[in-house]
Amino acid sequence: MNDEAFLKKGFLISTDKSLLNIETIYNYLNNESYWAQGIPRERLERAIANSMCFGVYESDEFAGFARVVTDNATFAYICDVFILTSFRKKGLSKWLIQTIVNHPDLRGLRRWSLATADAQGLYNQFGFSQITKPERWMEIFTPYKTQ
Repeated sequence: MNDEAFLKKGFLISTDKSLLNIETIYNYLNNESYWAQGIPRERLERAIANSMCFGVYESDEFAGFARVVTDNATFAYICDVFILTSFRKKGLSKWLIQTIVNHPDLRGLRRWSLATADAQGLYNQFGFSQITKPERWMEIFTPYKTQ
């Protein structure tokens, strides 16, 4: 992806949390995503405060989001990735993932991970693959309560 081409079209990706539209992020995750429905707003705000966040914008309009949970040295987990419907089909999701994996604070990490039900094709383009030794991975999963 060519950063300059997106920038010339008026798009921007920023890690400045003051630019994030928390209301839009919350509404998308709680009402439209398959992975975070029922998330309490306070929990989302805490997650954003304690993560590296990437906002996608066209001019001043919020267009998309991704959150990276990381120690900035060895590990990063990419989550809550979305592009709003009206901004899809422009290559923004590819540009967003490219920007994340090439971010200077995240270069040289030993392990990247993420979970997706439907975007394997996107992430495969950036070197992600299925976990090779799933028997080594464990989890505690507590879904949010939906009404």
